[in-house]
Amino acid sequence: MSTPDILQTIIQRKRQDIQESMSLRPLASLRKEVESLETPTVVRSLSRSLASSPTGIIAEFKRKSPSLGWIKEEARPADIVPAYAANGASALSILTDAPFFGGSPEYIREVRNKVSLPILRKDFIIDDYQVYETRLIGADAMLLIASCLDLPTCRHLASLAHSLGIEVLLEVHEATELDYICDGVTCVGVNNRNLHTFVTDIQTSVHLADAIPSCYVKVSESGIHDAASLHLLQKCGYQGFLMGERFMKCPSPADALAQFLKSI
Repeated sequence: MSTPDILQTIIQRKRQDIQESMSLRPLASLRKEVESLETPTVVRSLSRSLASSPTGIIAEFKRKSPSLGWIKEEARPADIVPAYAANGASALSILTDAPFFGGSPEYIREVRNKVSLPILRKDFIIDDYQVYETRLIGADAMLLIASCLDLPTCRHLASLAHSLGIEVLLEVHEATELDYICDGVTCVGVNNRNLHTFVTDIQTSVHLADAIPSCYVKVSESGIHDAASLHLLQKCGYQGFLMGERFMKCPSPADALAQFLKSI
């Protein structure tokens, strides 16, 4: 029996969820809500925050994953995300996919005014609807995953995000996906986890480091569990390190972050 492709399963469900959301609140209505928003007086830049930080930890709020199931089902963003910020995170990431990661777009809205660090919306963004939604909930940056998109769609979504004042972290997993780098992208992330199989190996970041143009902030995602791994990735030129499971598995994720920072 062949192994199911987890990414394709997620994307199929995502398309269904978007259609359901649009039936409740059409795109035209969502766009009008975004157009009525005031331009933020302070832009919280993910790329600048990581480039100016000596540690570059993007601490992630993640309740669940397809590979592990529930990590911390009882977790609430208001309890953990501000504590991450207080304990030394350079930026914050919040999973907003519900079926596979136990998240919600509302989680970002809940903590937006409780922190001053940039917030990354971590989701499988494939449609304009989600970009407008990202602006409405107050995220400072969003993830675009090359594996989920064709090149024209990626360029379009990055351009739309840029026009709305949202930074883009482009996620790649192999060298051919570096062709997806385009206008609107400020950070390039290498996911050490293969989204088709969910196997993780930080050597993926090591191998791709030199291929990423130096004008982009380089981010290594997933599978970073100790100081030695982070130091190796720093030597390869990475300035951002997306870490979620490492902290969320602990009784107090924010305390785990503080202890990790002491170790480096």
